[in-house]
Amino acid sequence: MKKATSNIKNPLPLSSRLIAWTNRGFVHFTLLILGLVWLTPSLGLLITSLRSRADIAQSGWWMSIFEWNFNIQNYVEVLNNSDLPPPGFKENFINSIIITVPSTIIPIFFAALTAYAIVFTKLRIRNFLYLLIIALMVVPLQVTWFPVLGMYKAFDITGSWFGIWIAHSAYGSCFAVFLLRNFFIGIPEEIIESAKLDCNNHFQIFTRIVLPLSLPAIASLAIFQFVWVWNDIMNAVVFLQNPEKYPLTVGVQRLLSHYQNEWHLLAAGAWLTMLVPLIIFFALQRYFIRGVTAGAVKG
Repeated sequence: MKKATSNIKNPLPLSSRLIAWTNRGFVHFTLLILGLVWLTPSLGLLITSLRSRADIAQSGWWMSIFEWNFNIQNYVEVLNNSDLPPPGFKENFINSIIITVPSTIIPIFFAALTAYAIVFTKLRIRNFLYLLIIALMVVPLQVTWFPVLGMYKAFDITGSWFGIWIAHSAYGSCFAVFLLRNFFIGIPEEIIESAKLDCNNHFQIFTRIVLPLSLPAIASLAIFQFVWVWNDIMNAVVFLQNPEKYPLTVGVQRLLSHYQNEWHLLAAGAWLTMLVPLIIFFALQRYFIRGVTAGAVKG
C-alpha cells in the first residue's frame, strides 16, 4: 500500500513536464495564430460596417478600436434602401429565409429515409442505389440546368418557390444520403433487432430510435445544407427568374453595383448576409464535430 501511495505522489520528471508543456503551448499558439488570421478579415468587415463614411475616409478600421465610435446606422440604411429599385434588401432577406428553410428540411428528411432503407432494410438493390448516389455526387450542377429547366417548363413551376425548393433539395440529397448512411452504419444492429422484436415497424424504428440517435449527424448536415443554400446565387437566378423572389446574395450584388465605393454600406450588407449562418452554426456547433467525425470514420 505504501509503495502504491509513493508512486502516485511522485510527479513526472522535469524534462517530461517541459516537453509536454512545450508541445501543448506550441499547438495552442499555432491554433491562436491561425484563428486570428482567419478572423481578421471578418473582424475588419464588422468594424467597417459600424463606422461612418467620414471615419472610413480618415483612418483604417484597426484605428477605430481605440476610438470606439460605432453605430448601426449603416444597417438601418441598407435595410431601408429606398433609392434602390424594388425589391429592397429587406425583401431579399425574407426571400432567403423562404428559400433556405424548406430547402434544408426537405432533403434532410428524405435523405434520412433513404439512408435508413440502405442500411437497415434488405432491399436487393440497396448497394447499387448507394453507388448510384455516390456517382451522382461528381456530376457538375451546371450540366443539369438545361434538362431540368426543360422539365420545369413542362410542369410550369419555373419561378415558383416550390421549384427552387425541389432544385436545392435534389442537388443536396446525394451528399446528405452519403453522410447519414455512414452515420447509420455505426448504430448497433442489436438495437434495431430488439425494436423489431417489440413489434415496431420500420417507420416507428426510424422516428423513435434512429433519428434521436442520429441527432449529431443531422445537425451537421443541417449546417452544411443551410449554408450552401443561403450562399447560393446561381440556382436562384436560374430557377426563379423573378427579381421579386431573388435571395440575399442577389441583393448584395445589387448593392455592389449601386453603391460601388460606399464601403460602410457594402460592409453592412455583407454582414447581414453572414449573420444568419453564424447564428445557425453557433446554435448547432456542439453537434457539428461529433456528426462530421462519426460520419467520416465509419465505413
